[in-house]
Amino acid sequence: MSEHPQQTEEQATVAEAQGDEDLAKPRRRLSGRTRLILILVVLLVLGGGVLWFVRYETTGKFMQETNDAYIRADLVTIAPKVSGYVAEVLVSDNQDVVAGQPLVRIDPRSYRAHAAQAEAQIAQAEASANATRAQIAQQRAAIEQAQAQLAAAQAKARYDAEEVRRYTPLAASGAESRQQLAQLRAAAEQSAANARAQAAALAAQQRQVATFEAQIGQSRAQRQGAAAQLEAANVDVSSTIIRSPVAGRIGDRTVTVGQFASAGTRLMSVVPLRQIYVTANFKETQLALMRPGQPATIAVDALDGTKLLGRVASVSPGTGAQFSLLPPQNATGNFTKIVQRVPVRIELEATPAARRLLVPGLSVTVTVDTRSAKGQLDQIRKQQEQLTDRKR
Repeated sequence: MSEHPQQTEEQATVAEAQGDEDLAKPRRRLSGRTRLILILVVLLVLGGGVLWFVRYETTGKFMQETNDAYIRADLVTIAPKVSGYVAEVLVSDNQDVVAGQPLVRIDPRSYRAHAAQAEAQIAQAEASANATRAQIAQQRAAIEQAQAQLAAAQAKARYDAEEVRRYTPLAASGAESRQQLAQLRAAAEQSAANARAQAAALAAQQRQVATFEAQIGQSRAQRQGAAAQLEAANVDVSSTIIRSPVAGRIGDRTVTVGQFASAGTRLMSVVPLRQIYVTANFKETQLALMRPGQPATIAVDALDGTKLLGRVASVSPGTGAQFSLLPPQNATGNFTKIVQRVPVRIELEATPAARRLLVPGLSVTVTVDTRSAKGQLDQIRKQQEQLTDRKR
């Protein structure tokens, strides 16, 4: 009875040893497969890493992307030039309009009255000028009469003076009386005085012509002033019809019929959808190689990520913070450095069908290919180092 347990223990030990050998054999085969798989995985990872590195060095690092980008358009605010009650609204919300199309009509009656008043002032100035011209013609006749009277007076004065000269030696010799000579001298002095009076009268008549001509000039100036008022009144009359300055779509319409619209009050906006563009706010660390003319890809969220083509048009001359209402003053208080963003304008190259679906304010993702500026940053560094060496 004592030998059986010992044999059982020995058999169990042999069975365990055989089991370990059986288990060890598949483990060695599994380790070989695992090693091969690991080698393949490592090779694939290394190959993928090499391919990624090559692609990054040749293309990836030159692709600058931002999702802080939106579609924009230069909205045109429609406001009246003149004040008045709105007589008619000629467009509806979201309506497409063309350049020059009437949008709103303001009651023009008061401005037409101003135009009629200016026309009356013009007619009055012309009538005054015509009356003055008639006076000038009448005055020229009076001048001719004065000239004739002056000529007669001068002839009489010459005759009387000649009589005095002829009678003076006769009176001295006693052939004529001194009383007769005295009468002749008095008549000669009277004739001379009359000739001077006629000359003065002629001069006065001639100066009156200049006065009348000055009145014509005044009437002409009044007419010009009235004509200017008429032109301004006609401009105001034409301004009572507000037209669209550009082609686009009506938005944010607030005007209604019967409303009193003051000059400069916003009535609506016209969005030129054919001239939409993208404003992409890139980080300052992304701008080193960004240049106007570089191609861009725009993914529009509203079109389920549909990609459109574009081109860099320009880069803002300052960061967005510099053009804000209250620019930051980093010289005061504590300072925390924040990466700034610079607005970049992207021109869209889209089909008319795509443009019809795009409106300002939509979010997009912009990727700019900066490979055309490859190497320029190194040139800048080299030139700066040369400048530094020369300064030393």
